[in-house]
Order: sequence, then C-alpha cells, then structure tokens
Amino acid sequence: MIPRSAPAGSPGAGSLLPEALTARIERRLPPGRSPALTPRLFAALVVGKAAGAVTRRLGRGGGTSLPGMLARRIDPDILDNVVRAAGMPVVVITGSNGKTTTGRFAAALLRAEGIAVGNNAAGANLVQGVTSLAVRYADLRGRLPEGVLVAEVDEGALRQVVPELAPRAVLVLDLFRDQLDRFGELHAVADAIESVARSLPSEAAWIVNADDPLVASLAPERAGRRVTFGFELDRSTDRITRAADTIRCPRCRSELVYSHVYLSHMGAYGCPGCGLTRPPIDVAVTALNSAGIGETRLTVRLPSTELELRVPQSGVHIAYDVAAALAVLVGLGIDPVHAPAAFAAVGPAFGRLELVQAGDRRIILGFVKNPTSYNTTLRALASEGEPRQLLIAASNTSVDGEDFAWLWDVDFESAAPRVERVTVSGTRADELANRLKYAGVDPSVITIVAERRAALEAALAGVEPGGRLTILAGYTPTIELREEMRHHGWVGRLWEA
Repeated sequence: MIPRSAPAGSPGAGSLLPEALTARIERRLPPGRSPALTPRLFAALVVGKAAGAVTRRLGRGGGTSLPGMLARRIDPDILDNVVRAAGMPVVVITGSNGKTTTGRFAAALLRAEGIAVGNNAAGANLVQGVTSLAVRYADLRGRLPEGVLVAEVDEGALRQVVPELAPRAVLVLDLFRDQLDRFGELHAVADAIESVARSLPSEAAWIVNADDPLVASLAPERAGRRVTFGFELDRSTDRITRAADTIRCPRCRSELVYSHVYLSHMGAYGCPGCGLTRPPIDVAVTALNSAGIGETRLTVRLPSTELELRVPQSGVHIAYDVAAALAVLVGLGIDPVHAPAAFAAVGPAFGRLELVQAGDRRIILGFVKNPTSYNTTLRALASEGEPRQLLIAASNTSVDGEDFAWLWDVDFESAAPRVERVTVSGTRADELANRLKYAGVDPSVITIVAERRAALEAALAGVEPGGRLTILAGYTPTIELREEMRHHGWVGRLWEA
C-alpha cells in the first residue's frame, strides 16, 4: 500500500504522489489524463519509437539517446507536452558520482511498493537520453503509465531538463571534480544546481547530501520540503587527501574541521570561522560493513523506522547511494516497507565492479572517471587484495573529458605493491603508464597496448586459469571493452545489465 502521508512532522510529511495515482495503483486502473496530441507530437513519438526499435534490433544501441534526439528535432517541446503538462511524477537525480546506481535503487524501491517506474538505467542522462526515456514509456497518444519517472540527469543538462519535467523531487548526490574542461570548477556547477533549486515549487522535495559541505549549503533559504541524508558512524572510513575537493567552508572559505571523514571530503564537519555545521540528517547510515567486493551490510535510520539492509554491491559509496534512494521515498512520502527485499535484488550496474566470467578466468570491471571514483574503487578492490593482474584504460574524448591532470590525485600508490602485471590502453596510455611508474609500479611489468581488443587479449593471456583480471577504465574504454566481452558471449548488452 502507498501511504497518502508520512508521519506528521517528518521530512516526507504529505505524499508528493497525486491522489489519482495512489487510487489507480490500488485499483490497477489504466492511464488517465492524455496530453494535447498535435500532429508534431504524434510524428515525434512515431519517429522516436521507430528509431529505438530499429537501433535495438540492429544491435547498435539500446535506444537510449537517438530516439530522444530525433524526437526533439521534430517537437522540441516533447518533454514539456508529454511529462510536465500531464502531471507525471518525476524524480530527478544528479551529482558527480553515483547517479546510475542510486537511480536503480530508487526504481527498485518504488517497484517494491507497487509503483510502475520508468528509469534511464543505462545512464543516458543528457537531454536526449531523458527524452528517450519519455518516448519509450509513452504510447502513441503521448500517455505515460500511471507511475513515476526516475531520471538520472547530467549536471550540465540539469537547467534545461528540470523546467521541462517539473519534478516532484530533485536529489543532489555529491559534487566532485569531473570533466573540468566541460563543467568548469566546482562552484560553477554548484551555482547552476542552486539556480534549479530556487526555481522549484515549494511542494517539490529538495534532497541533498548533508555530508558534502557544498551540496548541503545549496539554496539554504529555499522554502519547501527538504530532506537530508548522510552517515552517522562513530568512526572515519576515509581520510582527507589531495583528492578531496570541498575542504573549505562554502560560506566563508575557512578550512573545515572534521570529526569524522567518510568519503573524500564528505563527513561530519564544522567551520571554525563562521560556525557553519553539518545539518541534521533525516536518513542516516548508522552502521556499515562491506564484505569483500560482493556485499555491503548496513543499518539506516529513517524518520519513522530503522532498516537492516544487505546489498550485493560493495563500498562506502554504495552506502551513500542506498541512503540517497531511501531519502527519495521519504521525500515522496512513501513508506519503504519492502526495502530489504528490494535492495537485496539489485546487483551492480554495468562497469560498477561488475563480475564477469570470461571462460576459465574472471574479470572485475570497474568504471572510473574522476579521482574520487578511482580511489573509492581501489579501496573496495583492496578488501580482496586486488588489483594484481590489471588492465587500465583511459581516453580523452569529448565524452570522457580531455583534461587528465587529475590522474595525479588518484591513489595508485596504495595499489602499486599488489600489482604483478599491468596492461595500459586507450588514447592516453602513455600518460597512464607514466603515472603508474611514478606511483611505484615496476616499469618492467607495464605493457602498453593502445587498441582495446588487443589490450584485453594481452591482459587475459597473462592470467592463469581460475585467476582474475581487474579492469579500470573510463567511460568510452568501458563501453569498448564490454562490447568486446559481449562478442565473446561473456556479458549481455550494457543497457540490459
């Protein structure tokens, strides 16, 4: 059952799901309100759906971007017409790291409570990807099923997408250095996100990471529903290093003082200069234990209950994603009755320490894109003595980001003593090899193989039967390497993962 309101006084008090949706879910009625169907909208839907079907049939993609791109060329207002005008409840998830995993968690939680969900689970999060999500789930009259859209949205696309979706909840996970050539410095990204927060109606839920000083400080004067999530552990799980980003007060620029550090610059902080402190936490992780790379056990306190959870994924970052997804339900006013079963069934998204059986060998595939994602992945791998046999790949495409200076903030030094053999690939293979050498990896065990297929073959050739190869790769190399694995029959298509 979907509660019509949360306990009085809680952050989720008053459900953000419309009464009509609640009634239709309980009575299983078909969709109701239709948008105004114009010839342009109809043509956009037909072309978008056809493009998605053809793309999937030809194996050229999952129809996650092209349908939206074509549909918007025909009807630039398609999102506004199909989603906003129809009053479709939308959850927008943004931030530097964790969007795809958190979106999958939130979708699983909603489905567990009997709510139909549309989700761009493959990570197509630019405006064309979000439009493809709406095109796929709408019928040819532009009607969406009664349910919720959970949309992962790139930070750079947020200001364009949010007005077209009119979301019921916006979740900001974290802010780290990421593709500085595209986004600019962190405060520019924060300013853009804050402008979105100010534009939200008061009834929309604004959900933020209390442990991230910059995120927690966004739009403090906004009137309306606000939900925070974070950790309340009695120990640190990380330390401040050169990779940490927001270590100065976002208000007065004094250096922050931490009683506990949980992940990079996220933790329990205070400012000795102006007195800024971490805000009270509504959804708090109070106990955490990661068992190798395959499981995380945690306790989460919500305003109305406490949950003991087991998630078949590993790492401190996974616990943040769990808390964020639960904060979404709190913000929507939904009691996550079936949360333990929902989380237990959600495995890693593609490339998120994905375990792949490659014949008589195993592959651990890790998608890494900035210093924090790298360091978090390396810490999770270290719990099982990895990486030993390593393939590492990076590319400086416009999708991946052209600036690779951040490689020097990755803690390769901690992994170097374990590395027995490493194959380096990608358009920046030479720079990666140089960075590994300075991290303490013996140059004699480093082999540069620029082409991805040859690199995968060379790396696997050095792994004994029954052994494991760890792959750390940026976005484009991850796609390329995983596609090569698909040709071998080791994995399915990435949009089905």
